Amino acid sequence: MKIALLGYGRMGKSIEAIAIERNHSIVLKVSNTDSNEDFSDADVAIDFSIPTAAVSNIKKALDAGVPVISGTTGWLDQYDDVVDYCNSKNGTFLYASNFSLGVNIFFEINKRLSELMSGFNEYTTEIEEIHHTQKLDAPSGTAITLAEEIIAQTNYKNWTLEDPKSNEIHIDAKRIEGVPGTHEITYNSEIDSISIKHTAHSRQGFAMGAVIAAEWIKDKKGIFTMKDVLNIG
Repeated sequence: MKIALLGYGRMGKSIEAIAIERNHSIVLKVSNTDSNEDFSDADVAIDFSIPTAAVSNIKKALDAGVPVISGTTGWLDQYDDVVDYCNSKNGTFLYASNFSLGVNIFFEINKRLSELMSGFNEYTTEIEEIHHTQKLDAPSGTAITLAEEIIAQTNYKNWTLEDPKSNEIHIDAKRIEGVPGTHEITYNSEIDSISIKHTAHSRQGFAMGAVIAAEWIKDKKGIFTMKDVLNIG
């Protein structure tokens, strides 16, 4: 499989290494969003760029008829526009806030736990996420995904980085040098606490998941998520 890398930072380099190990080739590396990209040799594009470049990168690949895997966060206010654009091109697009196989299992655990906790109003819910200092957006896309699933299952209406109201989930976003990604959800009451936690030890899990998603999506049409790739949920 021939891969175009949209964004060639740390994640891009990790994806490149794993793709080559899995006998794929990198035919395009985009680090300058103003360049004239040539997608003619690419079977699939993987976008791990920056929030301000993601939408442009995705649309350029879709214009070229190339399926796109995107893991860039911080641009999701334009997600519906990208989905509409993809559909108008009869294209292929998969977005995930986190490509780690373990995190996607964690998403399902979070969904089930929030279902179980929905009837127990004596518990308050909070999320802590920790990432490296180079991460530009806060909270992480993963934390937002976790919060949105809890909101869907409970009486919470929103999440916030500030002091929460009674119907808001507080997300504590921390940036610490060298931390690939940690997410913990805690339900607190006066008598006890219940927590679930995922800790990434390196970027390898994210990169591996992105390559697996790219392998899966090749030659497909439509809008997908990692649930489709892993056949879960």
